[in-house]
Amino acid sequence: MDKTRRVLLKLSGEALAGPKKTGFDEETVKGVAEQVKASVQKGVQVGIVIGGGNFWRGRQSDAIDRPKADQIGMLATVMNCIYVSEIFRTAGMKTEIFTPFLCGSMTKLFSKDAANEAFAQGKVVFFAGGTGHPYFSTDTGIVLRAIEMEADIILLAKAIDGVYDSDPAVNPNAQKYHEISIQEVVDKRLGVIDLTASIMCLENHMPLAVFGLSGEDSISNAMEGKITGTIVTA
Repeated sequence: MDKTRRVLLKLSGEALAGPKKTGFDEETVKGVAEQVKASVQKGVQVGIVIGGGNFWRGRQSDAIDRPKADQIGMLATVMNCIYVSEIFRTAGMKTEIFTPFLCGSMTKLFSKDAANEAFAQGKVVFFAGGTGHPYFSTDTGIVLRAIEMEADIILLAKAIDGVYDSDPAVNPNAQKYHEISIQEVVDKRLGVIDLTASIMCLENHMPLAVFGLSGEDSISNAMEGKITGTIVTA
């Protein structure tokens, strides 16, 4: 972790909504921006994927065809990335947003070469729109981009502060793992990330770190390898 040069950070849309639970909480997003900026200034290359749950979850409506519902979710992640990118820019960072589909002049079409060039220019790179296909979550999207971009680790900033053997909101005796292998995550169906994404991590030896977004300097610490949550080894 001390030699980390490129990380992909996953932010949940719900976490960015703060206490409002929907839309954006600007102070929360500004706090994230300042932490990421501190890491960028130290030379860390940061890519970001944001979920869309503060606007839409693909399976929250039974009246809509699943592919269409997932497309709405993809567009929610694009909106999130545009907003967060602009907050980052006002904090003094350079940014670039890539999507796997054309999105007018609002984003650029993803290619590994273009994303690598953005990283080389010191930009924070946002990967919006998931994989561009239905039935694949933003978990799968971030793992795919992390593998493609040869990231050192995926950082998952969640509402929960790590990986537990059961849901701590339901089971007060739930035990937290400080370190666990991705094979154990798959075998025990712990739901750190969805199964498709977990298998991709397993096959491509991509490590993860899970931590609580609300912790003080949680992102800055994670970028420096100080994980107070759970390390998921590959």
